[in-house]
Amino acid sequence: MKARYKTLVDNLAQAIRSGTLAAGTRLPTHRFLAAEEHISLATATRVYTELEAMGLVSGETGRGTFVRDISLPAGHGVDQHVIATDVTDLNFNYPALPGQGELLREALRQMATTGDIESHLRYQPHAGRLTDREIIARHLAGNGFTPEAENVLIVNGAQHGLTVTVMGLLRPGDVVAVDALTYSGFKALAALYHLELVAIPSHPDGPDLDALRQLCARRHVRAVYTMPTLHNPLGWVLDRNQRKTLAEIARVHDLLIIEDTAYAYLVQRPPPPVAFYAPERTVYVTGFSKNVATGLRVGTVICPAQHRPAIERAIRSTTWNTPSLMTTLVCGWIENGTVSRFEALKRRDARQRQVVAKECLGTLTCITHPVSYFLWLPLAEDVRAERVVSALMDSNISVSSAAPFCTSVNVPQALRLALGSVSIEVLRTTLHKVRETIEFEQYR
Repeated sequence: MKARYKTLVDNLAQAIRSGTLAAGTRLPTHRFLAAEEHISLATATRVYTELEAMGLVSGETGRGTFVRDISLPAGHGVDQHVIATDVTDLNFNYPALPGQGELLREALRQMATTGDIESHLRYQPHAGRLTDREIIARHLAGNGFTPEAENVLIVNGAQHGLTVTVMGLLRPGDVVAVDALTYSGFKALAALYHLELVAIPSHPDGPDLDALRQLCARRHVRAVYTMPTLHNPLGWVLDRNQRKTLAEIARVHDLLIIEDTAYAYLVQRPPPPVAFYAPERTVYVTGFSKNVATGLRVGTVICPAQHRPAIERAIRSTTWNTPSLMTTLVCGWIENGTVSRFEALKRRDARQRQVVAKECLGTLTCITHPVSYFLWLPLAEDVRAERVVSALMDSNISVSSAAPFCTSVNVPQALRLALGSVSIEVLRTTLHKVRETIEFEQYR
């Protein structure tokens, strides 16, 4: 049974996160809390100590305990990412391979000495040049999926692809069904555009599609956001039947499907994308940040022809066009096999990192995929994720709690660890520290 003080901590933490207790609110004194909740003074003090360790409150000598401003919590997805140089980052993934810098240098030399260099100084079509779109369409084709180049739109990374999709096709107040744990960047985008996210409960192997069907019968759901191939953060890969079922539900209830495949390249032979089963209503979003390099900011939106004008208008409104210099570089690497080579090397690298994680984390429960660059760590019932996050930050290790990924009312006590941003040696040492910290919290 959960200790009484843990329940109080969870209730107060939820009130603070939801805004019921606003930033700056003065909390009851320790004595008043003890009397009101029929607990000892020592237990009341422990409640506030826990909240302070979680970064939710601060105590001021002679004044009391106050709710902190958590409107931009550290590590909250795309809201902020400021990592000091001495901090080991297991919060964000930016996997890189040895020698990529020299390949970039050589590619830039070739671009400088061949072709129409001055063309890169001019505006390009909003969706990108058709020749580049044809190259990307061929690269993404396979397993029955054959996108038409005219429906391939080049954007500034997958996050921009999600943004222009939301801007072009959804309206404030629209209801979007999402997994109960989903990509934090889409959560941030939904908040910015005032979308209502409704959580789909999850099974170990994917979303509860019966629950989605029931949700659509009760609510006017406009769209569903899905990551069917290497879900972030849970790592599942939906099978063909699950993808077909999702497409059928979307047809029956006239849903727009937003399919995010940013990490799909890590799975060597996945089932066809959802866009294959429902091409008339699926917007397929991917990028070249994870499989090539995060700094290049080249991504792709593949959409039904009827949605292309609206998404192109959103591209024009946000960035006019993706810089052709970056697009040319990526397309050159697609054509000479460099992108495929990067993908193969990163699949092997991710698999190795998962082996290291399993060794270092020992008996701790991990939810992940054998070739994923991240993993999900559920914590024991009495362990508070924010306390673990804070303790690790004291050791200069940055990790994320479940809060940035959670779309349901109750935030699970869990950590999401990104494995792809440090060397294998540093990863090994850091994961040992993560395990020690969690075990200390379990038995303290």
